[in-house]
Amino acid sequence: MTRRVLIADDEKNMRWVLGQALEAEGYEIAEAADGKEALALVSEQPPDVMILDHRMPAPDGMEVLRRVRSKGMTFPIIMLTAHGNVASAVEAMRAGADEYLTKPFDLEELKLSIDKVLRMSELAVEVERLREELDENYDVEGLVAADPAMLAVLDTVHKVAPTNATVMIYGESGTGKELVARALHSLSPRASKPFVSVSAGALPETLLESELFGYEKGAFTGAMQAKPGRFEMANGGTIFLDEIGDISPAVQVKLLRVLQERVFERLGGTRSIEIDVRVIAATNRDLQQLIVDGTFREDLYYRLNVVPVTLPPLRQRKSDIPLLVAHFLEKYKAGNKHFTPEAMRMLMEYQWPGNVRELENTVERIIILSRGDEVDVDDLPAEVRAGVALSAASDRKVVLPEGGLDLEEVELDLIRQALERAGGSIPKAAKLLGLTAKTLEARMSRYGL
Repeated sequence: MTRRVLIADDEKNMRWVLGQALEAEGYEIAEAADGKEALALVSEQPPDVMILDHRMPAPDGMEVLRRVRSKGMTFPIIMLTAHGNVASAVEAMRAGADEYLTKPFDLEELKLSIDKVLRMSELAVEVERLREELDENYDVEGLVAADPAMLAVLDTVHKVAPTNATVMIYGESGTGKELVARALHSLSPRASKPFVSVSAGALPETLLESELFGYEKGAFTGAMQAKPGRFEMANGGTIFLDEIGDISPAVQVKLLRVLQERVFERLGGTRSIEIDVRVIAATNRDLQQLIVDGTFREDLYYRLNVVPVTLPPLRQRKSDIPLLVAHFLEKYKAGNKHFTPEAMRMLMEYQWPGNVRELENTVERIIILSRGDEVDVDDLPAEVRAGVALSAASDRKVVLPEGGLDLEEVELDLIRQALERAGGSIPKAAKLLGLTAKTLEARMSRYGL
């Protein structure tokens, strides 16, 4: 498809030079000699890119820029001026200009600017298209998806949420298991009742038992008064049991009884307590293998696995990354920032071992550390750039020298970049690299830094 460029400049020679150069690159050219003509052409047929002179007669470039943006037109605009200064540059960017070039400029620089703003525009359109593709039925807070596998998960959530069925959520750490559990609760008739979350794997057996079922006064040393457990607290609502594959056999027995009979006793108590609770469990482990290993009860597995839901890792739903990045920018109130196509490409090529949680942490870190509204490759964390570089080397099946790939040289380069970004601060550089300050100091010493 031929791209249309509108050149709005009161200098006839400038329009001719730019028109000839851009036509040679395959662009279709339209020209305007003043602001009035530029606005008329824009209204008649919006261009793909507008090259706009800052100082033009009737009205000037800044006024044209403001009027175009006030009408909701989003095509890229590159401002040109022979009177460049910081104040006018800031004014133009605030008014909605995408790029700012000062006359005289190199034609190659202009071509690169046009290519850059077009790619940014295409990326923005693609993100918006993906947003519009999401059926409004899938508008669940915190869950952002366009990938078919994730849309299938959301479809299951909407079908199962109105029921009382027990749901078992499978997925790697950071894939959003608790978000799915909360969605199941919020879309259910129990939404006005409590949602109680318990990380079963984070608690030792004795403490987990008392947390789940509560205890009576005097049940153990330090039990000065009775305390209800999480099941009682969730009565009428939903309890989410995360890391269910890590619970002990003794707690598994008690949990099985709750699922079968909906009754239990507090620790040290004899009175049976009846509850009405929906149970949602989650794990990043293979429960069937745990059954084979003899560490997980088969009967409990079938009680929990009534409706299984499997969340794909982020590396298998990379088309969702632009949507997730946009979501996190909005979440942290940084909607003014945008990622260059190169930076977004690198995010999509990274494998994300920490999944969506790692992506969110990365975006938050970038928001804090990056300067300006544009996020480029150099603003990405060192681990992302290193991960992509090593992955690319692996994919290309590089023929290594006899000594092998010089990973030390790669590491040394990353350390230098981190130190430069951190202004020489070892603690800050260590944080950027995901290392402790002590480890970084040791590696610096090894490389003689």
